[in-house]
Amino acid sequence: MSLTAGIVGLPNVGKSTLFNAITQAGAESANYPFCTIDPNVGIVEVPDDRLNKLTELVQPKKTVPTAFEFTDIAGIVKGASKGEGLGNQFLSHIRQVDAICQVVRCFDDENITHVSGKIDPVDDIEIINLELILADLETVNKRLQRVEKLARQKDKDAVQEHQVLVMIKEALEEEKPARSLSFHDEQQKIVRGLHLLTAKPMLYVANVGEDELVDSDANQHVKTVKEYASKEGSEVIVISAKIEEEISELDQEEKEMFLEELGISESGLDQLIKASYSLLGLGTYFTAGVQEVRAWTFKKGMKAPQAAGIIHTDFERGFIRAETVSYDDLLTAGSMAQARDNGRVRLEGKDYIVQDGDVIHFRFNV
Repeated sequence: MSLTAGIVGLPNVGKSTLFNAITQAGAESANYPFCTIDPNVGIVEVPDDRLNKLTELVQPKKTVPTAFEFTDIAGIVKGASKGEGLGNQFLSHIRQVDAICQVVRCFDDENITHVSGKIDPVDDIEIINLELILADLETVNKRLQRVEKLARQKDKDAVQEHQVLVMIKEALEEEKPARSLSFHDEQQKIVRGLHLLTAKPMLYVANVGEDELVDSDANQHVKTVKEYASKEGSEVIVISAKIEEEISELDQEEKEMFLEELGISESGLDQLIKASYSLLGLGTYFTAGVQEVRAWTFKKGMKAPQAAGIIHTDFERGFIRAETVSYDDLLTAGSMAQARDNGRVRLEGKDYIVQDGDVIHFRFNV
């Protein structure tokens, strides 16, 4: 599955530094706006200790983790919705991602200029969120003009779409994102068709100084970001992009030693990847055999045939059943054979909803 989280923020908040650390892709990072004009896309492995444990258990010839895609999008400035800076380009790039990770500057450094001339993370957030709202308002108003005439003629689909558009318009005019509204299934289809920027789930990434990471709760900027995010039900993770860039250059053993010295159990990047994965409602199932142990990304709520189709379309087309055991049950049993003897291996049909951590062998015939 190809799902992408876009990294956004004002210029000089640490976006490209963070992206470099995530992908080690070397996206240009400079102390001036618009150094990243074309979006940089990087693939990163999803950290999952379960995969390591399965590898120890099965002893396969190879192990393949699942991956996640991040897009580094150039800095947005006030007026982007009206084309300021490179606004139209940036907004179109955001429109193409599935979730938004908004990097917020929570560090003071007189050597790195701030586009607004001051460090005020909530003001930064509101600048970006308002630009996304204004862009969506333009989209909704244009669509309303087309739908209103049909709605007056009592066209059933147009009437329903008109109701949804009016709901969204009212929320946007109150400076509330579309994701703050609740929609039933039919309305959700309409919302998805609008490709609204503010309908995308949002994660705030508070970027702190290197000496502030361990005790980030003492950082007043972080406190204000968390307060803001809690009001809209969004999550905040705290990282130091500079530290993450240093960690990215270390091998696994050195990385673990470095984190231990800092008094941190998990890197900020691992937290970011997991949080983005969760933000999109994604889960992981596994296939495990002597040839390969592999993690697969799936959308939570997906049924067995569709999950099988992630491996190959033939698996979905010719699906018969899914031989399934939970990761915990397999680990407890110590082997697939013992899990079968314990009665923990199930044969699931087409209506089975795949669960995070399932270890599955698909049976199919085409």
